[in-house]
Amino acid sequence: MAGHSKWSSIKHKKANNDAKRGKMFTKIIREITVAARSGGGDLNANPRLRTAIQSAKSVNMPADNIDRAIKKGTGELPGATYEEISYEGYGVAGVAVMIEVMTDNKNRTVAEDRSIFTKSGGSLGENGCVAWMFNKKGLITVEKEIIGEDDLIGVALEGGADDFDISNNQYEIKTDPAFFDNVYSALETNGVTVKSAEITMIPENTVILTEPDAKKMLKLMSALDDQEDVQKVYSNFDIPDEMMESLFT
Repeated sequence: MAGHSKWSSIKHKKANNDAKRGKMFTKIIREITVAARSGGGDLNANPRLRTAIQSAKSVNMPADNIDRAIKKGTGELPGATYEEISYEGYGVAGVAVMIEVMTDNKNRTVAEDRSIFTKSGGSLGENGCVAWMFNKKGLITVEKEIIGEDDLIGVALEGGADDFDISNNQYEIKTDPAFFDNVYSALETNGVTVKSAEITMIPENTVILTEPDAKKMLKLMSALDDQEDVQKVYSNFDIPDEMMESLFT
């Protein structure tokens, strides 16, 4: 399984508390605000905003929160101005790490992120040092109990999906970013409830970690994910399924 998918499943296990849920809402609200600021508040004319709102709905964000975030982006309500930046680096065992941040203070953010890398046995690198290892993709997940595999594949292919996996009791549909909206709409039209939907970075190859390195890598990923300005964290690590249980006991 790709490293991003592994981290996504781990995040889901760790996010079942109010504090994690609050941080998730904050990150999505920032994305909605920036999407509305850069492309306007009209969903039909702003694919990025549609994707952000899809992510918000997948975590049951209240409609009022979404509406306020859009209005902050369009200037109808006051709000902070965020700069979008990507950083790249390495974790243990040469694992590649990419992070996307939204910040109103670049110097503060890079200093905090560099410190997180260093304390967790990694290092912040130059732009471009690991980006070549990843492909930009749309990723949509659906619970297995919602629909049968053959039916879901048919709907996804109809929308333009280009890859399909099964893991952790869920289906993972991957698309070219240009067809992301089409696939999402096809699922909605056919009454399929989407668990999550996002534009993400999928690694071309993965690094399988030993248990000591896996613990260090999860510490780094968790610390980065908890950093206030970090929106998304990507990596190319993998952890054998049989090792997962021992990591959380």
